[in-house]
Amino acid sequence: MSDSKTHFGNRKVPEDRKASLVADVFRSVADKYDLMNDLMSFGIHRLWKRYAIQRAAVRPGQCVLDVAAGTADLAKGFAHRLRGQGALVVTDINDAMLELGRQELTDAGLVGNVHYVRCDAETLPFAENKFDVASIGFGLRNVTRQQRALESMYRCLRPGGRVLILEFSHPTLDVIRKLYDVYSYNALPKLGHWVAGDEDSYRYLVESIRRQPPQDELADMMTEAGFERVYYHNLSGGIVALHMGCKL
Repeated sequence: MSDSKTHFGNRKVPEDRKASLVADVFRSVADKYDLMNDLMSFGIHRLWKRYAIQRAAVRPGQCVLDVAAGTADLAKGFAHRLRGQGALVVTDINDAMLELGRQELTDAGLVGNVHYVRCDAETLPFAENKFDVASIGFGLRNVTRQQRALESMYRCLRPGGRVLILEFSHPTLDVIRKLYDVYSYNALPKLGHWVAGDEDSYRYLVESIRRQPPQDELADMMTEAGFERVYYHNLSGGIVALHMGCKL
């Protein structure tokens, strides 16, 4: 077992245990994941994702990678824009979530140019310079070594390719931050208990959001990974941020 420690929510755990603990969380919540997202965000998560899809500017014929795709909300938007041309590769480390994503895309008739790979974001098993666009939506905070995941996505992008990271972040106004803390720490775990029958998993998700690096720090991590023209756009007062960068 590794001597190095990392955070699993507010707990310190060995680095080599975090991935399995996160996997247990998402296996537990998979069946209610979309419903809980709608309830927790009052449906606003769909607007955040729509904005990210628009900014990705995916075009027919491109090769697109969606990392930690979950139930494939971003992937579905990308697939529509590819119009059956090019390729979309959907990944997740969790088998239950990857299967839910597959079902969503299949039910929407988005097949043929869509491929599914179960893999770790830190060690993406793809050739260098393969993808025009790479994205990760609300998944980076669950990765044990986020810097490695950023470097892995950078390696897979073609020169001129771009990355999009949609993730919970840090509210920019004190009033929003205080209200958000009260709501997330008190209401969300209870909602998880009532709807998904799993209060502990949703308490972890809240804690993992607070552990996520703030906007400027994540931008610096992207630059360190090799990305250029890095910038971010705050959504809902910084509760969520969309970070973008290019491989030149």
